[in-house]
Amino acid sequence: MTTTSPALDPEALTTTTLVHPATAEAEWWRSAVIYQVYPRSFADSDGDGLGDLPGITARLGHLTRLGVDALWLSPFYTSPQRDAGYDVADYRSVDPRFGTLADADALIEKAHRLGLRVIVDLVPNHTSSEHAWFQAALAAAPGSPERARYVFRDGKGPDGEQPPTNWRSVFGGPAWSRVTEADGRPGQWYLHLFDATQPDLNWENDEVRAELESVLRFWLDRGVDGFRVDVAHGLVKDQSFPDWGHRTDMVSGDDEDDAGHDPGPSPYWDQPGVHDIYRRWHQVLAGYDGDRCLVAEAWADTPEKIAAYTRPDEMQQAFNFDYLTTPWDATRLREAITDGLTASDAVGAPCTWVMSNHDVVRASSRLGLPETGKGPNGIGADDPQPDAELGLRRARAAALLMLALPGSAYLYQGEELGLPEHTTLPDEVREDPAFFRTGAAEKGRDGCRVPLPWEADAPAFGFSPTGATWLPQPADWGGFAVDAQKGVPGSTYETYRTALRLRRDFRLGTGSLAWVDGLPDCTAERVLAFTNRELLVLANLGAEAVALRDVEVLHASGPLGGGLDGEVLVPHDTTVWARLRRDDAERD
Repeated sequence: MTTTSPALDPEALTTTTLVHPATAEAEWWRSAVIYQVYPRSFADSDGDGLGDLPGITARLGHLTRLGVDALWLSPFYTSPQRDAGYDVADYRSVDPRFGTLADADALIEKAHRLGLRVIVDLVPNHTSSEHAWFQAALAAAPGSPERARYVFRDGKGPDGEQPPTNWRSVFGGPAWSRVTEADGRPGQWYLHLFDATQPDLNWENDEVRAELESVLRFWLDRGVDGFRVDVAHGLVKDQSFPDWGHRTDMVSGDDEDDAGHDPGPSPYWDQPGVHDIYRRWHQVLAGYDGDRCLVAEAWADTPEKIAAYTRPDEMQQAFNFDYLTTPWDATRLREAITDGLTASDAVGAPCTWVMSNHDVVRASSRLGLPETGKGPNGIGADDPQPDAELGLRRARAAALLMLALPGSAYLYQGEELGLPEHTTLPDEVREDPAFFRTGAAEKGRDGCRVPLPWEADAPAFGFSPTGATWLPQPADWGGFAVDAQKGVPGSTYETYRTALRLRRDFRLGTGSLAWVDGLPDCTAERVLAFTNRELLVLANLGAEAVALRDVEVLHASGPLGGGLDGEVLVPHDTTVWARLRRDDAERD
């Protein structure tokens, strides 16, 4: 038998002090919903099993039907693909596996014709070890201008056999590798905060700064509307190079020493000098029409430090990963949302929300684990498996909560289908360097990067005309395919479409947020409720259903129940959007 709280009467609602006021319609990026396209896994046009730019272009109609405002393309540049394109060998060319520059131009042109903005990934912290600059550095002598473009240092010890510092790679293992000099002797060490094939650039070098500004202009001239900046917090290093032997967790940015203690400030993350770089980049973008934008992927330990990247003369957006990493807990989510909005408002920037991306376990699986939050770095067949039904239910509720928040939101491809993580990938097909650098202790990110299912009964579920896929798809993914969900009431795809339409109709992206108190027996520990313009948004994270009375339900993340006298019952792990039937409802 379902138990419920006393019914919520709109006339009895009280609200807290307004957390965030409604804002005027302004630059597109302040309220946009942006869809992340991972080129390898979106759509394959030529049948080789790897997604490509023509495949993306052919499927852009999916994004317009869904109702998003822009797409963000993960890297498609020339690369040896040691880290799925985040190891760039040439910033001004398209990897032949993905197409050509002409294909990139055609994609941008069609997207603009369909009313979609285009953001491309920029990877400025490091290049590929196959980049012409790094190859020249290997051939040059210590102290040369070629080596000055990267972070080369002499080692410690009698013959320099020890690394310059004890810094650790985000992917596991040491963050330094030693080179062999031209005469065959062991030589200097170079820094790589990620894989050994991703040497860090030296941002103290004026030539590096000028080159990346030139890269910005190259793509701006081709019509892109902005850049997502990879590892935006990592470019500048403490030039005293102190020891700091701690590993940083991806996305959350958590740093712990081996005993689990806070190790103190990092000498290479979030250094003050990065802001000077982005002030200069801001000026570069300001020279172009069309409200171009920079989006920071920055890991920092407070919302205020994240917001610092979006001060008026720096970037336009920064990912607020707190929503992604916060456990499925009403009190902690309320705190994360309040802190994010408050910090962003202090610098006049929009708060940017994200639930999933190419670096984390997919939300519909992550939220089905006993311990929610950021989750593990990958899930394997021998690991505890998520509760699929619970995870999808919570992911849909989390999505409607996120899409009702003021600011900008990011969707990761397949999120709109409710795609789960592939948790049983064979180890022999894995490609993530984190899997290899941790000795398979971490399964890595391949499970969230599996090619999308488009057609339930087609080879490779419509991803590739030949049935080839660079990573295998689960055999039961037919039910998640776009054509299996399109037009089906209550499907995850249609739930997203309706939410995006209502978000646009009610101008929620530029709306307000005031937390609602005074709900009978609906404690802050189990229910999140707020108003945005004239909408009431209620997410029930508790075990008991919540009853609503005298409201017009506009949308819900899952089935609702019926009660006495026309009450609407909101079950656990469900979010509902309702119109307030009050004369004094806010109408901005």
